[in-house]
Amino acid sequence: MITALIIAGGVGKRMGQDIPKQFIMVEDKPIIIYTLESFQKHPMIDRILVVCKKGWEDTLSAYAKEYHIDKLEWIIEGGNSGQESIRNGVDFLKAHSDKDDTVVIHDGIRPLVDEIVLSDVIVKCREFGNAVTSIPYNEQIFVKETEETTKQYINRETLRRVSTPQAYQFDKLAWAYEKAFKEGIGISESSYANTMMVDLGETLYFAVGSDKNIKLTTQDDLQLFKGYLRMKEE
Repeated sequence: MITALIIAGGVGKRMGQDIPKQFIMVEDKPIIIYTLESFQKHPMIDRILVVCKKGWEDTLSAYAKEYHIDKLEWIIEGGNSGQESIRNGVDFLKAHSDKDDTVVIHDGIRPLVDEIVLSDVIVKCREFGNAVTSIPYNEQIFVKETEETTKQYINRETLRRVSTPQAYQFDKLAWAYEKAFKEGIGISESSYANTMMVDLGETLYFAVGSDKNIKLTTQDDLQLFKGYLRMKEE
């Protein structure tokens, strides 16, 4: 069984909107639905669980019915951070999953998920037990000496940009979140499943990524997303 665990519990203050950014309408469709449609259409995804911002569960359920997202089986309440939301999802799935199931974690505000990206992360996870979407880092990275100076850089050939989707074998994922929250490892506000796994000593495996798989955080990101949609239409 392959379950998509979609994280949609954020507020999105940097977007400058009055509603959570995952519910912003783009071309008369909420962002979260673009994301869910990618998983709905993918033949390897069996079911979807969304961890949603409190108070927006009914809205999401109504949108899912309107856009025929019938793989969406559950909507549960999110936590105070991304890590808490993922943990809520993992804890919920304990009653609905076998140990060798695959869980694909994805940000609800990454609506441009290519089928090949989803396929590769699932295949790699089945082979190695986990997989994280990644792409080469093409910019130069310098280390701050002071706020205004630097004299050290990092070889970009040693770097990868990792994002979602990420996939994990369920029993290892459940073990990791239980241990992490019990011992306070890898659960800071900026942590995610992948960084937590490394903090717990796990080895991660790279899967195929895409530059198009942007995270909609600012108004500039939103305009870029609209541009991709126009290109697709043309």
